[in-house]
Amino acid sequence: MKYDLHIHSKYSGDSILEPEDIVKLAIKRGLGGVAITDHNTIKGGMKAKQFETGDFDVIVGSEILTDKGEVMGLFLSDEIPPGSMHDVVADIRGQDGIVVIPHPFDEFRKNALFPAEEDVSLIDAVEGFNSRCLVHSRNEQAVEFAAQHNLSITAGSDAHLAREIGKAGIIIDSEEPREAIIRNNVRIFGKRTSILNQAGTKAIKLWRKIKQ
Repeated sequence: MKYDLHIHSKYSGDSILEPEDIVKLAIKRGLGGVAITDHNTIKGGMKAKQFETGDFDVIVGSEILTDKGEVMGLFLSDEIPPGSMHDVVADIRGQDGIVVIPHPFDEFRKNALFPAEEDVSLIDAVEGFNSRCLVHSRNEQAVEFAAQHNLSITAGSDAHLAREIGKAGIIIDSEEPREAIIRNNVRIFGKRTSILNQAGTKAIKLWRKIKQ
């Protein structure tokens, strides 16, 4: 089963994807599940959960801004506001969620988190492949950091546009996705997306500003 663990819906300020359409496209592309990880909200994930089927899982997540950079929570049930990294991590774990560092070490993202030794106890997993990382060595650096510190690995397309859904993710053999991630019993797949998709995201943000 393939899971794309990093997708944004219209509830992020830089996407216009409807949660129902994300699920339909993911199924069409052969995925067994997705994580909807909107910026600072679980609204997209909760909405997409309504379209889950017996053969397709929706993981509710959120990409949350902290004082050190963005942290992703997976398997959430309640909203988590931006705040200190310690508080956000405590809120994620309080919901029995998994703490993931998305696109670590990516110097082209103003909110990227650069994990250090003192952060390891706060992290459950590291995103080892993000399709939107412009420099592939940053994905490699993330995998190396996870291996050095015995952390689990996740992966995702970071899709903001329909054509990006399913570009990257994890492969799970038989376990439930939460258990597989915790045990690091996953394999990564992925391709980098076109830089034109990054430009598309900026256009969406600008369009939304003009509309307001």
